[in-house]
Amino acid sequence: MSTTDTSTGTGADGAAEALSTAPRDDGDTSTADAPNLPKLGVIGWLRWFWRQLTSMRVALILLFLLSLAAIPGSLVPQEGTDPVKVSDFLKAHTTLGPIYTKLGLFHVYSSVWFSAIYILLFVSLAGCIIPRSWQFVGQLRSQPPRAPRKLDRMPAYATWRTDATPQDVLDSARDTLRGRRFRVAPGEESVAAEKGYLREAGNLVFHIALFGLLIAFAIGTLYKSDGNKLVVTGGGFTNNQTQYDDLRHGAFFDPDNMAPFGFRLNAFHATYEDSGPQKGTPRSYSADVTYFGPDGKSHKRVIHVNDPLNVAGNKVYLTSHGYSMVVTVRDGQGNVAYSGPVPFLPLDGNVTSQGVVKVPDAVGKDGKRDQLGFAGLFTPTTVIDPVNGPHSVFPALDRPALFITGYHGDLGMDSGLAQNVYQLDTSNKNLQQFKDAKGDPIRKLMVPGDTWTLPNGAGSITLNRVDQWANFEIVHQPGNSLALGSAVCMLLGLAGSLFIQRRRVWVRARRTEDGRTLVELAGLGRSESRKVAEELAVLVSAVHAKAPTAAEEPQESQPDSLSDGDHSDKEQS
Repeated sequence: MSTTDTSTGTGADGAAEALSTAPRDDGDTSTADAPNLPKLGVIGWLRWFWRQLTSMRVALILLFLLSLAAIPGSLVPQEGTDPVKVSDFLKAHTTLGPIYTKLGLFHVYSSVWFSAIYILLFVSLAGCIIPRSWQFVGQLRSQPPRAPRKLDRMPAYATWRTDATPQDVLDSARDTLRGRRFRVAPGEESVAAEKGYLREAGNLVFHIALFGLLIAFAIGTLYKSDGNKLVVTGGGFTNNQTQYDDLRHGAFFDPDNMAPFGFRLNAFHATYEDSGPQKGTPRSYSADVTYFGPDGKSHKRVIHVNDPLNVAGNKVYLTSHGYSMVVTVRDGQGNVAYSGPVPFLPLDGNVTSQGVVKVPDAVGKDGKRDQLGFAGLFTPTTVIDPVNGPHSVFPALDRPALFITGYHGDLGMDSGLAQNVYQLDTSNKNLQQFKDAKGDPIRKLMVPGDTWTLPNGAGSITLNRVDQWANFEIVHQPGNSLALGSAVCMLLGLAGSLFIQRRRVWVRARRTEDGRTLVELAGLGRSESRKVAEELAVLVSAVHAKAPTAAEEPQESQPDSLSDGDHSDKEQS
């Protein structure tokens, strides 16, 4: 039978087909040498993606990306922290503002891209930790590997001869290794021991603590609350949403289930540097408060700037202070239209302050509604000069004075639009300034105890006294304890993984032809370290001391040419 009969084709046609499919000699071997690989499919691609995601390299990349993603949250004003600055930024940057809005840079920590990085890092760490935990448990349950056939190939090696029996040598080696906290495997012909399991435990603790730190960050972001409250001396605060001047909280925070506590500001104390180049610099701030917790009992406490009040899982920080004008305003009918404290906001380090008094319920002399408004500038230690005008040269109440301007008409408070309580809209055409007989605006200088009678029988305003106010920041951060514990565990785990060395020791003893015992002791470290040879020398001395009938000195060998990979190969031989 001819060869053409057994081909895929027959006759000339078969030969032509064979020539067409045969590899050519012109160097084009792509078809012949191409590997025939199976297709991955959906399951294969998912498995590949999972292995890549749970690798340590990807986890480090995601951690680096998370650090980069947090930078805009510090540089760009955030809606949850300061919506006023966000509004000002949008007005000042008409081009960048819409771009930042689309990118979510005004709410970085709740944006889609930041959440995606965070969740991927979370899953990546979980995928790394769980298999390594099972692997570590398996290592703890397993016994040290038995002695290799040729111990003289180990990086640290010692041998000597003795008249003691092999069993005595092995027993003394076991006792010595157990005394040095080695795990010793059972065996009759040799001793295998291992030490340094805490190195892998430290590595595992580090990653678990990092995982816990991410959980703490998530809890703190979702359940936190942060608010401010300005309290005048003698006033108080109750932890209720309506009591806050402004309140920011996480997505899962429940404002209707806030911790029951409150406090009252009894007094505020401030001291300042009174001489030298640092004159006027604050030396101490403290607030005397009486607070109550969930138990309803009253307690007294002094809050300092760096010493907050801890109550019901919340921290109350003292952040700033200023002065409050206690005034009494009478309308044109002689009735008290307003009486109480009016906080003024500081403008500089010497507490030169400005504020307004709004009296929407005043009635004019003719019986018609005539709202009153006052804009004032307060100076604790007053100095007036032609260049700078009235200003304060010291923050304490040495020469207090209030420079006040009065208005009457419509304050615009009935429009339904929100107004700043610390500003007066003087651009309102329905609001007119008080003027003297010559038509010049009136600006009155008042000290505590003075009364200014308004023109045309519009009423009067009395500056009764000047009190102090303090601003408190009330913070509820439930993940702080977990974050602190995780950070400490990360440091301990990192220290353990860096400074603890994993090493193995083998001891073999056998009778030689001359009737004596040949002892071999070898050590292998899982990482390059001189401690293996040093510890081996100590072990040799300890074992040698328990079998003191040696006839020759022990010898150590440390071949530098062997690598860790060579060591593992010889362990398997």
